[in-house]
Amino acid sequence: MTVLESAPPAHPRPAGRDHYTISEVAAWTGLSAHTLRWYERIGLMPHIDRSHTGQRRFRNRDLDWLSFVGKLRRTGMPVAGMVRYAELVREGDHTFEQRQELLEDTRRDVRMRIAELQDTLAVLDHKISYYADGAHCGAPERAHTS
Repeated sequence: MTVLESAPPAHPRPAGRDHYTISEVAAWTGLSAHTLRWYERIGLMPHIDRSHTGQRRFRNRDLDWLSFVGKLRRTGMPVAGMVRYAELVREGDHTFEQRQELLEDTRRDVRMRIAELQDTLAVLDHKISYYADGAHCGAPERAHTS
């Protein structure tokens, strides 16, 4: 089972339908048609089927993949890392270890950013409490450095 097959459906899809135009996919994902074409051009998207007239026909598996790519984007993974991951998926099951390593590195980065954000949140909470308690009345404000 590949990531493409195992990703949960992220977009409402008409029952029994498995072909979508680029404009439908753009509307569902919030990505522009230009971005979708660029993803295909740089190798981030797997092969996109074409109609007899050459129009792109996205499938449910493509929507699942785009949902996963969106998650990777939110982690801050560089596009080059996402393209590398897509290449590894296309290369087959023998790349599981490399894919796992890439995702573990990304998870480590996300956890570091979460810790930084939690520290920032603690500072904000402190400042909000400072103002809410009225402690600032008549006293100069000091920077919170922890």
